[in-house]
Amino acid sequence: MIVLVRLALRVLALACVLFPAGGAGAQDLSALARFNPDASSVVTKGDETRLTLALSQPVPWRVRLLDAPPRLVLDVREVDWRGINRLVISGAVGGLRAGVFRPGWSRLVIDLAGPTHIATAAMATGEGGAKIRLTLQPTDAASFATAAARPEPPEWAPPSPANLPPAERRGAGPIVVVLDPGHGGIDPGAERDGHTEAALMLTFARELKDLLLRDGRFTVVMTRDGDVFVPLEARISIAREARADLFLSLHADALSEGEAQGATVYSLSADASDEAAAALAERHDRDDLLAGIDLTAQDDLVAEVLMDMARTETAPRTDRLADSLVAAIKGAGLKMHRHPRQQAGFSVLKSPDIPSLLLEVGFLSSARDLKRITDPRWRAQMAEAVLQGILTWSEADAAVRAVAAP
Repeated sequence: MIVLVRLALRVLALACVLFPAGGAGAQDLSALARFNPDASSVVTKGDETRLTLALSQPVPWRVRLLDAPPRLVLDVREVDWRGINRLVISGAVGGLRAGVFRPGWSRLVIDLAGPTHIATAAMATGEGGAKIRLTLQPTDAASFATAAARPEPPEWAPPSPANLPPAERRGAGPIVVVLDPGHGGIDPGAERDGHTEAALMLTFARELKDLLLRDGRFTVVMTRDGDVFVPLEARISIAREARADLFLSLHADALSEGEAQGATVYSLSADASDEAAAALAERHDRDDLLAGIDLTAQDDLVAEVLMDMARTETAPRTDRLADSLVAAIKGAGLKMHRHPRQQAGFSVLKSPDIPSLLLEVGFLSSARDLKRITDPRWRAQMAEAVLQGILTWSEADAAVRAVAAP
């Protein structure tokens, strides 16, 4: 279900039910609005849940339902959702997460306890700002699935990966490296002691990018250079548009499955090295799903063909790259996992013709790893090790391909 709101003359032409905001014509709708947790609430009476979200000013907005798992997605124009975790949830509301979703828009994802109907949706405005009020009621699974299955209007749907604009290429070097800072925007990744995986990996990616560019032998493209959400499929597309020689996804996850510590290099495989690796890959895909990107639309047969191609054509090159990175990181005396080379079915590694790896710089579930990752000197050492690993691989890869060339 998509509910559309018109504020003044700004219309979101997304077709469904239109709710006029009223009285918003005098407001400046281009400025960043702020969420007010003290004036917001989740109230449950019987089977009905009423959600009130107070904002500092009116903004264009829309709300829709998504299935598997059931969730409600509220998209708003430039809202700072800090404080959303202070709301006490109940009834139909099972969880809340928020952040930047696309340029100029933020997204609030509401996990639903089960199939839910949006009985009412409206924005009330006044001198104190605006309040979005949603009334949620239980419904049957079939009705919910029908409402959630309604397609995005063409003007709102995310761009097809094939039609993404070419990524900016900087530097004159012959080695094109795509750095992929994991998570971002609505998906902060792992969190610990006030740090988020998304922010830490963006910092490390920027430092690594600067180091590679200063070397002069690299062109570097970033899948994101800010706190924004980038779908997994789009990250792969960026690498293809850049004609990347290699793709390196950077992460610092948290693992509850046993003790994990030290840098780990993951390559693509349908069979995970262990249960922890499988859990990480599943969680990465689930983050996309909860943010509103449906990975199930990808045909299983196509995904399997992609992995087969990666195994037969790109896997040997990827394996050599992984070995080179592990050797360089160990050579620099940096802490690595007791099993530094692992495999799992990470969707972000499924490009069939680009050597692609996921580097867990460390794990935020480890206090020692967090201390290392937040140390600029340690990050500089890790960045230098990655650079040396890539250079060693590139030279060896060129020699192997030259011998194999007809």
